[in-house]
Amino acid sequence: MRLLTRGLTALTFAIALFLHNANAMEAGTVTVAKTPSCGCCTAWIEHLEENGFDVVAYDMTHEALDNVKRDLNIDPALVSCHTAMVDGYFIEGHVPASDITRLLEERPAGARGLSVPGMPIGSPGMEMGDQRDPFQTLLVHQDNQTEVFSSYD
Repeated sequence: MRLLTRGLTALTFAIALFLHNANAMEAGTVTVAKTPSCGCCTAWIEHLEENGFDVVAYDMTHEALDNVKRDLNIDPALVSCHTAMVDGYFIEGHVPASDITRLLEERPAGARGLSVPGMPIGSPGMEMGDQRDPFQTLLVHQDNQTEVFSSYD
């Protein structure tokens, strides 16, 4: 993981840099916006790398991260602790690598991205031994409507 930590004082510059670089990355590269102190975000990035993804992470303030989510028009009901971009799709939260791979292979018509809302225990990056909460990966359409993409029990 290449971690870019710069003392960005201009909030809009940090957001613009993330969004610009997310769109300019090599196909299949996952660009992650996260806060520097979030351990589950780092664990999720490691999950992606273990599953063959190249990842570039940007550390930013909570305010900047919230603005990234807003600029990407991610419904507040769908948010989690980190936001990523890959091949023009947003990935919100602890989405399993297999779901990202499937999204990139299938490229569903009208899809904007995937979300695992909240921080379900047992999702990638949120492992806690044998403890697991059921969760769903949601496919988010252009009109912000969602449908279940995958379910995990």
